[in-house]
Amino acid sequence: MIGLLAGIVPVFCLIAIGYGLRKSNFLPDATWRPIEKLSINLLYPGFLIPAIWGADLSGGGAGAAAGAAVTAVIIVGTCALLAKPFLKIEGPAYTSVFQGVIRWNSFVFLPVIQAVFGAEGLALAAVMIASIIPVTNIACVAVLARWGADQRGVSPLALTKAMLANPILVACLTGLALNVLKVPPIPGVSDTLELLGAAALPLGLIVAGAGLSFAEVARRKGTIAAVTFVKLGIMPPLMWGLCLLYGGDQTAQGAALLCGAAPGAAAAYLLARQMGGDAPLMAGIVALTTVGSALTIPILLVLFHLI
Repeated sequence: MIGLLAGIVPVFCLIAIGYGLRKSNFLPDATWRPIEKLSINLLYPGFLIPAIWGADLSGGGAGAAAGAAVTAVIIVGTCALLAKPFLKIEGPAYTSVFQGVIRWNSFVFLPVIQAVFGAEGLALAAVMIASIIPVTNIACVAVLARWGADQRGVSPLALTKAMLANPILVACLTGLALNVLKVPPIPGVSDTLELLGAAALPLGLIVAGAGLSFAEVARRKGTIAAVTFVKLGIMPPLMWGLCLLYGGDQTAQGAALLCGAAPGAAAAYLLARQMGGDAPLMAGIVALTTVGSALTIPILLVLFHLI
């Protein structure tokens, strides 16, 4: 248990380092956006492609974990839509609430699952990411198009183009295609991807920390606290229970639990800013769920006897 917790602590230390670097102005504000772009467009695909490429998709674990993640997102997203008439918040704020309860930060999820379950957990995680990204992106873009400040709507063609322009999704699809086609590791190419992937997780965590903003947490504490409760208190056991229902083994159940326990995604803030959502509220949700997950993830691992 101590060894596994020691593996999780550095994850949140890197997030804290990123936050400290940003607040101390160690790097100019203008520097962080290119670093984020480098991480998302080059380093992160370098990790995901070989992880999915080499994953064992034949066993029941991957299917159960991925199915549980997708089902949980659909259930929580549907509940959020049904609750819309009863929420006394404006449309843009609702879009941030919606994103907050279903989107999650894979930069935090991946190193945590690596610390707990090793290479087997990473392979499961990669398959889950490939399954869940299209669902969350389609749902969030549609909600923003309907209730965002712009309310301009999104055609199926425009939505498809936006999805295919997502480097994370493209990387997942590439890795999946190489896996299904049983393409063997390619000398030089595979080695290059592994080097890129080795840099992805630590830099991604630092970038995630640099993007945290607590300015809205105190001002809108009720809304942010409610979203945090759903994200960190309801989503993890829901994903775990669904994975158990689908026949996943203990590793798959643990992967599902940790996927649900991951904090809100910084990418949700960028999407809110681009499509007329409530970006400050989204930033507060990401900040509180990130801090909260540092406490809830170890507790969940103990409660579900995973460490």
